[in-house]
Amino acid sequence: MTKKITTQDHLAEVQASFDEQQNPRLVEILRSAVKHLYAFVEETKLTREEWMTGVEFLTATGQKCDDVRQEFILLSDTLGVSMLVEMLNQMPSDVATDPTVFGPFYVPGAPEMAMGSSIAREGNDGEPLVFSGTVRDAAGKALEHARLDVWQVAPNGLYDVQDPASPPFSYRGVFETGPDGHFEILTSRPVDYLIPTDGPVGQMLAATGRLAWRPAHTHFMVTRPGFKTLITHAFDADSPHLSSDAVFGVRESLIIDMNGGTAVFDLVLDVTEE
Repeated sequence: MTKKITTQDHLAEVQASFDEQQNPRLVEILRSAVKHLYAFVEETKLTREEWMTGVEFLTATGQKCDDVRQEFILLSDTLGVSMLVEMLNQMPSDVATDPTVFGPFYVPGAPEMAMGSSIAREGNDGEPLVFSGTVRDAAGKALEHARLDVWQVAPNGLYDVQDPASPPFSYRGVFETGPDGHFEILTSRPVDYLIPTDGPVGQMLAATGRLAWRPAHTHFMVTRPGFKTLITHAFDADSPHLSSDAVFGVRESLIIDMNGGTAVFDLVLDVTEE
């Protein structure tokens, strides 16, 4: 009597098909992905129709991507995977600033600006805000030549790449600290906004009863040779959506007071591991 192939036999056959001599790390990742995907299918007893629905969802996610819209990053963010990757890769020391998600709206090549310049576009109707703080190492030493790539949503709740009426690089700028590690950036107070809901990710959130709001925040990416790149946010303490962030990016240490037209946000970097 012919032996029936079990699901474990099938998994072993597929995993054995990857040649680890070609690219050991790639094979490690693929074998693990296949193992966990098979476990998911078995655990949920996925039907053919449900699997096809998933395929169609991922197809639609890819079709929604373009030069400025990255629906897969949005999917990763809303499933909490982006935050998990940051937690595993950045894992700050006890004194370093907590990281958070990169988000789908970063644009490279923002203009370099003099300290104290404004990233707000002319004629904006937002509440003026002055960000200031210092960039230091874990021992408290001020870091000169730390580069701060800063970006945020406009007062209308849109990033420049979402708004056809917005000039390029609106609410974006790159700054560099001086010998005292100090920085000062003029902007407008960030606002709460909805992540894009006109695609598959929005449909997924609606179908599962989840909110699509992000609490008001300003993005910071801080780089300096010899130190880990820090990707983080400064969150407005008055936001009503701090406990329901659609991308799970809020950390208590990143919540700051933005009342009175000023906000202090000190940043601490970890050294790069050898």
